[in-house]
Amino acid sequence: MKVVVFLMGDQQYGISIENVLGIEKLHAITNVPETSDFIKGVINLRGDITPVLDLKQRFKLGETAYREQTRILIVTMNDMQVGLIVDAATDVMDIDSAIIEDAPQMINGVKESFLNGVAKLEDKLLILLDLEYVLNLDEVNEVNEMMET
Repeated sequence: MKVVVFLMGDQQYGISIENVLGIEKLHAITNVPETSDFIKGVINLRGDITPVLDLKQRFKLGETAYREQTRILIVTMNDMQVGLIVDAATDVMDIDSAIIEDAPQMINGVKESFLNGVAKLEDKLLILLDLEYVLNLDEVNEVNEMMET
């Protein structure tokens, strides 16, 4: 399994490279009124209007502080192109499926339903996210409605 590794706080997370369309530096984000707090707005990415979510805030881990290393992961989730703000994108790595274990009920404040599992690396744990479950149905609809206006 090949994953893009990124940071939220001190914890490393990974998502399948199959879901990642690109990694961008922070763009100017146009706010969209009357949306959930973690929906930061939209960006114009090479002619495509892309909604941007603060992943840290979505998981109730605080709001991402914008720094030089802050990145927007452009991903596909729920058949949409979405930007996910993360503290940093650090690596692309191959992970042997033999070292991936089922996720505990909650790890670092992130619910099990968001997780594909946890990979035990030499000196740390890599939390593997399942992008299909990051947003619930109401939130998917909210992002879709935002894109239609």
